[in-house]
Amino acid sequence: MSVMSTDSSLNSPEKPESSFGMRVRNFLIVTVAAVLSVALFLGLRSETNSVSLADLDKNSTPLEVALSNGKPSLIEFYANWCTVCQKMAPDIATLETEYADKVNFVMLNVDNNKWLPEMLQYRVDGIPHFVFMDKNTQPQAETIGDQPRTIMGSNLEALIAGSPLPYAQANGRVSQFSTTAAPTGSNEDPRSHGAQVVN
Repeated sequence: MSVMSTDSSLNSPEKPESSFGMRVRNFLIVTVAAVLSVALFLGLRSETNSVSLADLDKNSTPLEVALSNGKPSLIEFYANWCTVCQKMAPDIATLETEYADKVNFVMLNVDNNKWLPEMLQYRVDGIPHFVFMDKNTQPQAETIGDQPRTIMGSNLEALIAGSPLPYAQANGRVSQFSTTAAPTGSNEDPRSHGAQVVN
């Protein structure tokens, strides 16, 4: 019996330590799990509250209305798959809220062949491609790619005032896009310059 009690007394100091260590480890696991759960919840919540390109398109002014209502316009050529367009969507929504009564916000999806004449007119080869038009529907400037909201806002302020746009021809990061359009009555792509060469 005394041998057993000696063995148990030798092991007993370790049990409280390992038990304490297990409690600390379990506490840390629970804490990390709780923090990750909260982060996941907030991340998903902010994801569902963010503005989508579909929302912007649904709330945009139709091009025909923008060309006839006497207000300046911001035309955005975009695509749903465009990561830069998606990134800028919350900023565009904020600008739209701020300037909705003074500027038409027009969304033209480059995947819709209906907008092919406009894509060719403005030589859209990267998106987002923005065209700033004055109240007389004359293009004043174009910006291409990721633009800070402050730059877009400064351009809109100048457009409303009828002043030269401070950030005309600004270029940022774009999603590449190419039209597969051919002129009416021809089967050749106008960009295939070498197609006419015969060897």
